[in-house]
Amino acid sequence: MASLRNANPRLKNYFKENYIPQVCEALLCGILVTCPEDPLRFLEGMIMVIIKSGLQNLLWDMCIAPSMKPNIRRLSETYLEQCFELDDQLMTRELMIKACSFYTGHLVKTHFCTWRDVTHTNENVVLADKMNREVTCYNFRLQKYIFHHWHSYMEDQKEKLKNMVLRIQRIIYCHKLTIILTKWQNRARCKNKKKEDEYLKHKLQLKNWRNRLLLKGTSAENINFPEQQFFEVCLVDETLEYDISQLPEESKLQIFFYLSLKDVVICGQVNHAWMLMTQLSSLWNAIDFSTVKHMIPDKYIVSTLQRWRLNVLRLNFCGCLLRPKTFRSASHCWNLQELNVSDCPTFTDESMRHISEGCPGVLYLNLSNTTITNRTMRLLPRHFHNLQNLSLAYCRRFTDKGLQYLKLGNGCHKLIYLDLSGCAQISVQGFRYIANSCTGILHLTINDMPTLTDNYVKALVEKCSHITSMVFIGAPHISDCTFKALSTCKLRKIQFEGLISSFALLLRCKGCQQSACSAPKSHVKFFSLPYRIGDVGLKQFLDGPASVRIRELNLSNCVQLSDVSVMKLSEHCPNLNYLSLRNCEHLTAQGIAYIVNIFSLVSTDLSGTDISNEDLNVLSGHKKLKELSVSACYRITDDGIQVR
Repeated sequence: MASLRNANPRLKNYFKENYIPQVCEALLCGILVTCPEDPLRFLEGMIMVIIKSGLQNLLWDMCIAPSMKPNIRRLSETYLEQCFELDDQLMTRELMIKACSFYTGHLVKTHFCTWRDVTHTNENVVLADKMNREVTCYNFRLQKYIFHHWHSYMEDQKEKLKNMVLRIQRIIYCHKLTIILTKWQNRARCKNKKKEDEYLKHKLQLKNWRNRLLLKGTSAENINFPEQQFFEVCLVDETLEYDISQLPEESKLQIFFYLSLKDVVICGQVNHAWMLMTQLSSLWNAIDFSTVKHMIPDKYIVSTLQRWRLNVLRLNFCGCLLRPKTFRSASHCWNLQELNVSDCPTFTDESMRHISEGCPGVLYLNLSNTTITNRTMRLLPRHFHNLQNLSLAYCRRFTDKGLQYLKLGNGCHKLIYLDLSGCAQISVQGFRYIANSCTGILHLTINDMPTLTDNYVKALVEKCSHITSMVFIGAPHISDCTFKALSTCKLRKIQFEGLISSFALLLRCKGCQQSACSAPKSHVKFFSLPYRIGDVGLKQFLDGPASVRIRELNLSNCVQLSDVSVMKLSEHCPNLNYLSLRNCEHLTAQGIAYIVNIFSLVSTDLSGTDISNEDLNVLSGHKKLKELSVSACYRITDDGIQVR
């Protein structure tokens, strides 16, 4: 049953006429899909259904429930007809294999021949392409090799030509120098010979004059006339010979540096030679218009700055009443380093804007007593990145917000000197802004600021610990707390007015001691102590190491001092040269005896003290004492002064 191809034709017809393959297919598909529990009864029922439907209406999925029918395409013939090989096709499996083998061989033969031809052709093309590339590469290498040698040869030729040109230039230069020196030597010889001839001629003429006068018996008074005339002629020749315009440029600069701007302008109007001398570029590096502020018009200032804009390094407009356009002309001086516009009432923020945009290299800027506002304070850190010295004294129109602008951009971090004198509008917050922006300040001036208190100084010293010099004259509200805060800084100079206690003086001495330790060559040698100081305060001061280095000490009007303080001076100040005890009322003869023990003392002032003639006799035994002032000492008589 595997195959009915070779079976009896009658059997094959029987299968076809009774639809045996279709019936088997429908029953098998129903069993495979439905999988009934009782397959025999299922087959029996399905056969009855097929009988009722008729073999002509038989379908392969008739025995499958509608819900379980698969969605597959219906074929024109059944699978079992192919299995039983009941179809009438002549194609057999052997014929199919033979046909496929023949077709495959034909394709292989056809394509192989084509591939062989194509491959053979491609090999020739590739070989030719490779040959062409090799030839091209060989030619390139050959050209490169030749070019390399040619390039080396040309470089050597260029070097030789360059050396040759340099040698020729050197020879020409030497030849020119030889010609110049020869001409100068010949001219000098001729000039020297001419001078000698003139000198001999004048000498011979003078001798003849004298002989004639002696023969005629001329008096000696008339003999001097030719000599005077001769010296006048020599003086005239000498003036013409040694004209100032013939001096070297360095000498002319040294001469004109001593003149003011007005004098230089006048000298330029003498003649053409003097005008050329006043046009030396180095002479216009520093221009001071403050000396001629009422004489030179704005037009001349603008033209001068326009002409020497690349040479000007320092400008001084102090006190000049100029138009804003004139100040604006300073912005053309690109190399400007120092600018002083103090006391200029017409200098505004707009003028400062033009200058800041054109002169970014300013190191020193003096804006004291001007009408600048916070707009100018905003310009400083944006444009003047290298600013070191800044003076804002008596500028009362900017506020704390202006000081906050100092840290914008690159900031004023290189600022080492700051003057805020008279700026009473600044609060403690403003000083905090300064401390945050300018931590490298070394010198600070805050004069005439009655609102200055200890909190101001504390806010500043918190971050500006490198201050070495501080001046705050006219600050009546500072106390010992200020000096305690300043003791952490490396102070070398401090100047103030007012009353301080002994504790503040001790803190001040400690600050000087620290400064002396860090820089021993710059320690303090001169002291002027306030009149409130007493024996206790002076003792604390002298017990420190600063007393050994003191050269001058001013204790004038310290009425609370007694002989104990003078004894301390003789013990702790071996290098003291000058001592002032003016108006020290409690000084007695015992104190005078201690003064004699200060062997290095050269000068002393005892005016207004209660000393007598006997005390002067004691002081007369001091060997180095050269100056002694005893004015307003009523117990001293003429006898005492005569003894001294």
